[in-house]
Amino acid sequence: MGPLHGIRVLELGSFIAGPFAGQLLADYGAEVIKIEPPQAGDPMRRWGITQDGESLWWPAIGRNKKSVTIDLRDERGQRLVRELAASCDVVLENFRPGTMARWGLDYETLRGDNPGIIMVHVSGFGQTGPNSSEAGFGSVAEAVGGIRYTTGSPGDRPARTGISLGDSLASLFAVIGTLAALTERSSSGAGQEVDVAIYEAVFALMESTLADYHAGGVLRRRSGSVLAGVAPSNVYPTADDAEVVIAANADSVFTRLAEAMGRPELARDERYATHQGRGARMAELDALISAWTATRKSGELIEQLREHGVPVGRINTAASILTDPHFAAREMILWRRNGNGTELPMNGVVPKFSRTPGEIDRTGPALGADTDAVLSAVADGERLARLRADGVL
Repeated sequence: MGPLHGIRVLELGSFIAGPFAGQLLADYGAEVIKIEPPQAGDPMRRWGITQDGESLWWPAIGRNKKSVTIDLRDERGQRLVRELAASCDVVLENFRPGTMARWGLDYETLRGDNPGIIMVHVSGFGQTGPNSSEAGFGSVAEAVGGIRYTTGSPGDRPARTGISLGDSLASLFAVIGTLAALTERSSSGAGQEVDVAIYEAVFALMESTLADYHAGGVLRRRSGSVLAGVAPSNVYPTADDAEVVIAANADSVFTRLAEAMGRPELARDERYATHQGRGARMAELDALISAWTATRKSGELIEQLREHGVPVGRINTAASILTDPHFAAREMILWRRNGNGTELPMNGVVPKFSRTPGEIDRTGPALGADTDAVLSAVADGERLARLRADGVL
């Protein structure tokens, strides 16, 4: 019985930006009805690494959802969706702007039968503006939003992270917007539209880069594993070929790091005693620290630095996370069986709720597993049989 128990969400769309938002809402207890095209379903069912033809990602991004197959390009399918939306709190979609209107599923139409409906749009460039009609994948939005320019090493081309960052950020803002709109509706009784542009979700994280450039004359550039002027805060080697991040850029923390290194004089050295001094001598300071960390195994190093109150963390991989006791204690690795009966690990629910915790009741369902159960509320058996025979379901 998660905190969103009783909220009904109609998820339209595919891939990541919309469906990941739907996954999070389902994690929190909302009833999420995912509409998928008959026969094919969401491409995420076959996306990335597959096993027996099923994506290893699908059990997680489809978890807790109900799968209903409806052809949204057929007028009869559109009518079914309008009937379903009349009993929903939220419609979540990530089609190109204008698509929902062409299908008669736009906000103005849906709120005619359901004034409290909240429609959440996720698109590359938003529902308005000169670029709104353009296709906008997450990778393009990362470039337009500015984060690609600052990601990578100096002298190299802009890099991407190893995950779909732009899409995931948009999903997070879609959930935040949904929750805010639901909260406002509790007092006004009225729904509204929530417009999430992926490039804006990226841009929202760009800190003070505009002011730095406009007022300070500083264009933030790619700086590899460090931030300019912030030291020591970098990746350091260990004797067992692991890598750790040490963040000791504050004066008091650097003093504790120097003590852990057995070099307390470093904190008194005028070259390193201040934030500005350490930032100006980042390379030589990192060399000193690296020479010390390279003589210690990662476990011993981490324990020693934690004893001195120095923020430190191993650079984890999927392999090390699976055996990490802290991840296990926090229930951040959940083992569930997929549709093929294979037990798979997946990310746990974030955040943790003390009284109404989220739960994973089932993994991503088989295509159309809930079609009859869900649609029986708006259509009788004869109508459903005709629609199925015509390929609408």
